[in-house]
Amino acid sequence: MKKQFPIEAFGNLQTPFYYYDMDILTETLNSIVEEANKYNYYVHYAVKANANPRILSAISRAKFGADCVSGGEILAALEAGFPEEKIVFAGVGKADWEIELGLDKNISCFNVESIPELKIIDQIAAAKGKIAKVAIRINPEVDAHTHSHITTGTREDKFGINFEQIDQVINTLDSISSVKLTGIHFHIGSQITEMESFATLSIKAVEIERYLTQRRVFLENINFGGGLGIDYKSPDENPLPDFKAWFEIFRKNFPTRPGRKIHFEPGRSLVGQCGSLISKVLYVKEGSFKSFAILDAGFTDLIRPTLYGAGHKIENLSSDEVQDIYDVVGPVCESSDCFARAVKLNKVHRGDYLALRSAGAYGESMAMQYNCRSLPKSYFSDTIQNLKI
Repeated sequence: MKKQFPIEAFGNLQTPFYYYDMDILTETLNSIVEEANKYNYYVHYAVKANANPRILSAISRAKFGADCVSGGEILAALEAGFPEEKIVFAGVGKADWEIELGLDKNISCFNVESIPELKIIDQIAAAKGKIAKVAIRINPEVDAHTHSHITTGTREDKFGINFEQIDQVINTLDSISSVKLTGIHFHIGSQITEMESFATLSIKAVEIERYLTQRRVFLENINFGGGLGIDYKSPDENPLPDFKAWFEIFRKNFPTRPGRKIHFEPGRSLVGQCGSLISKVLYVKEGSFKSFAILDAGFTDLIRPTLYGAGHKIENLSSDEVQDIYDVVGPVCESSDCFARAVKLNKVHRGDYLALRSAGAYGESMAMQYNCRSLPKSYFSDTIQNLKI
């Protein structure tokens, strides 16, 4: 079923802009809460997916924690109402000021990705007279079967600590006094659609925890990260990710026990389907070889197709005419500024509104001002009809 957009309200808005369907967001949040509560799992939203203040506030009101990868994200999460004790801080390159911020704000945990980082956190915490709670991010050597740019859980990636270094980590922890180990952390990649990858991760986690227990290291928290994918091809047919199957994989393969909490950090799967990039057609350039639909949106507003070769469903909201084939491109002065090639659209005219679907994750959050372009504004389904522009 084709999603209905309030196109009558778009006429007063400057394109391109991001449009968020808050009903879909609410339905998605309710779905994951229902499934997580079955197993007492803890969920932290990965802020990097979309840090729009309105989106963050909605997620914080649903009682989620926040997974942050920069000091700026910590501040954004706090501003949106996420409790300090539910904020975790990951990232391979934490600056000193960011570590200080996390300590000053008494965040829940630093997800540590190297031995040098562990030592620096200890030094900064000692200078402040604090104890930093940390989880060690371990590479479980699991192939996520996703794009190479968003695979994060192997020894070839910059993230995390390889398991063969774990004894060095334990020895380092024994030699410092201002850090407390509270858990381990994993994250194997993003836009993962094969559940077998998560099954392999949970089985590897059992082996890793068993080894740590043998070393007399007992864990309070196991964090499996995020990575669950969404359906970019059919957002109307599959607006909600299969959270039920996702959690059941871990329930089946990683046993719970008293006194230990299991955490997840979804991002894309919470916000991806609620957002669309709305753009207007500037020109239709027809030639003997192909036709181009030239939009006023470019890769500055949705970089995923250029960066990852990602596909987004594109719809002509203004036309019911027979379909034709177009390359859908933007105005940026780069040949890579292309959203899709040889895509079928209802016949396109200058001034038509096109929707690039499933843009709620890594659309607005990765937008930039190359070519001195302005950043698009954001509008929401529950307020757009009442706007007075």
